[in-house]
Amino acid sequence: MKNNEKLFSRRSAPERSARMVETICGCKWSLTVYQLLKHEINRPGEMVRSVEGLTTKVLNNCLRHNTEYGIIERHAFNEVPPRVEYRFTDFGRKFVAILDQLEELQQGLDDD
Repeated sequence: MKNNEKLFSRRSAPERSARMVETICGCKWSLTVYQLLKHEINRPGEMVRSVEGLTTKVLNNCLRHNTEYGIIERHAFNEVPPRVEYRFTDFGRKFVAILDQLEELQQGLDDD
């Protein structure tokens, strides 16, 4: 190997996923929504009633961002009265697993 050869090049965060994580983690309600979905609370009205301080407007904005990034998906049922439910996508389940690992890492740091 020559002395001038570089083994590694400068690496930056993947643009799309970094922006997604910044947007989602910057929303103080996204992690709460994930917790609700894990406990099968998947209807917006039920979500608002389950969390003190969560408003319909803020929830709808949070759900929209998470839907745009493909973390959750919206299911509208053709019923009267109308019914909407949210679920994790396959990607969303993987994403939440990563967040769970970050939480475990933080707990390990807190224990030290």
